[in-house]
Amino acid sequence: MALSLLAFALTLCSVSFGHCAEELAGRLRPLIANHEGDVAVAIRHLETGEAFQHDGGKVMPTASLIKFPVMVEAYRQSTTGEADLDSMIELRDEDRVPGSGILTNHFSSGARLSLRDAIRLMIVYSDNTATNLVLDRIGLKSTADTMQTLGFLDTKIHAKVFRRDTSLYPQRSSKYGLGSTTAIEAVRLYELLHKRRLITAEASDAMLDHLLHCDDRRKLAAMLPTGTEIAHKGGAVSRVRCDAGIIYSPSGPIAICVLTANNQDRSWGKDNAAEQLCARIAKTAYDHFNPAGNTDVRPLVTELRQGSSGELVEALQRTLNKRLTPSPMLDIDGDFGPVTEAAVIRFQAANDLKQTGVMTKSTWESLGPLQMQDDPVSSPDVVNTQTIEKTPPGELDGPPHVTCKAWAIGDAATGDPLWQHDADSQLDIASTTKIMTAYIVFTLAERDASVLDETVIFSQRADDTPGSTAGIRVGERLPVRELLYGLLLPSGNDASVALAEHFGRRLSKSKEDSEDIDPLDHFIAEMNRTAERVGMKLTHFENPHGLTAAGHQSSASDLLRLASASMKLPDFRDYVGTKQRGCTVIGAGGYVRNVKWVNTNKLLSTEGYVGVKTGTTRAAGACLVSCERRGDEELIVIVLGAQSSGARYVDARNLFRFAWRERGGVE
Repeated sequence: MALSLLAFALTLCSVSFGHCAEELAGRLRPLIANHEGDVAVAIRHLETGEAFQHDGGKVMPTASLIKFPVMVEAYRQSTTGEADLDSMIELRDEDRVPGSGILTNHFSSGARLSLRDAIRLMIVYSDNTATNLVLDRIGLKSTADTMQTLGFLDTKIHAKVFRRDTSLYPQRSSKYGLGSTTAIEAVRLYELLHKRRLITAEASDAMLDHLLHCDDRRKLAAMLPTGTEIAHKGGAVSRVRCDAGIIYSPSGPIAICVLTANNQDRSWGKDNAAEQLCARIAKTAYDHFNPAGNTDVRPLVTELRQGSSGELVEALQRTLNKRLTPSPMLDIDGDFGPVTEAAVIRFQAANDLKQTGVMTKSTWESLGPLQMQDDPVSSPDVVNTQTIEKTPPGELDGPPHVTCKAWAIGDAATGDPLWQHDADSQLDIASTTKIMTAYIVFTLAERDASVLDETVIFSQRADDTPGSTAGIRVGERLPVRELLYGLLLPSGNDASVALAEHFGRRLSKSKEDSEDIDPLDHFIAEMNRTAERVGMKLTHFENPHGLTAAGHQSSASDLLRLASASMKLPDFRDYVGTKQRGCTVIGAGGYVRNVKWVNTNKLLSTEGYVGVKTGTTRAAGACLVSCERRGDEELIVIVLGAQSSGARYVDARNLFRFAWRERGGVE
């Protein structure tokens, strides 16, 4: 049973770093170098043999990651008859230890569970009390002995959890804590598991099942595409964060171990720098070994229909944009609305499927691999200097035929309505709300331009905001001036929350309560005060993004006033007329990445249109605030409650044609 770790280490280190390996190394090394703490990494594609390692042979602390080798020893003893997985263990008061798990706080003394169940709790929930129960049954020293027999000389559990007095290796306990290993040894251990050579094939299968159900999603699993399976075990104490396992990717299984220690960031939030590093290394490795769009090749059977939402809908929208010609140009907002349904029907018709607009098994199978991520983003220098051609301005003939619920046409200079229909009806307005969000920030910048250079750090709440997104993640930071593009171009709901949190307290009317009230509430209160000042008498805001909320409504006439006021601010005007923007964001661990935002306002592709904002929810329908310039004149058109994304543009164009013709045309 003894295996040579040295042979494996030599194999790993001697893998040819050809194009693929060099590219992976080039992407990973900056992440590692920017981290404030010690890092050891080993990665190996278990089918191709391609590999990467950084300090892979360095002994590092494991925290609870060492519980995997404990499980290995328990299953070894079960095959030799030294231990019976079905034997019962009784929980006693003196067995309870603090930390992760469920036994200590949720089970009474005298509760009985099998050794097999204790192992399950140890791996799935990282239960510390269950771990000690397992160690009591199999013996503390036996795990290190078996690891040594297998060739893993540096993989040791030193003591029982929270029982330092039981340490078999006092010096290692003092230096490394609960356990120790190297990244290479951890990867090799998982490789044996994958090959069903860890103890026996049956034992390997049983251990794999435990690891596949590990509930830790904060490290290696955090950024993997939806539905990706991972068998793993991690660990975390204040200065140590680590994870190791097998990622089951479309191109084959990837064994990976990321060990970090002496981390500067010892926080316990989801934006912990070391945990983010683990996630980014795993995602980078996944993307490297699966370069064709991060796809999930397994047939999906999840049924999606109008009203569905989430990451899977986002993946569907990306994929339909790629598969259909011409592309439906779906907004990647995760909202399965009428426009997405129409695209599904188009796809079904093109593939001789029943045209239901519902994603059933047959439609998934015809669709093929999903594009789980956006295409790679070019550097800001490339994005910001690209020239995007415009079509000629529209003709002035054509009837003012519209299908929307309400509309208004007004003079951009005054905000006065010229023609309208139900313009005073209070309606949901979706993301046209963000005109007000931006107006407040740009008004602050008019008084003090330095606010645009302030740094916004994304909160968990901002990152968790549903719907259309700027794609910024918790802990990442960027200047206000860039985040405003993320608000106005892709219509980032997350950006609206981040900006509201950032500016909320300084907008409080009372200094006494500014610390007691959520800054988001302060910002929303300022939105309503500003609406009064602008003369928006039919408007009330409940949030900064426009997601459906009781009482969150406005009217076409009020939005006309707001758009007129906003377009008088030079910076606002410049932003809403920008078709695409790239920028660089910095993560909590110091990593950097590029993002690209494309304006959702499709009228900007035609000469003469200069803004302003789109919006879509099921309650609001498709909305559009737009501004067109001909000669020295500008008109603003408000469209609320159009039947589809395409319909709002048709409505707006027809209304502009009507208005310009009525005004005698403009050369």
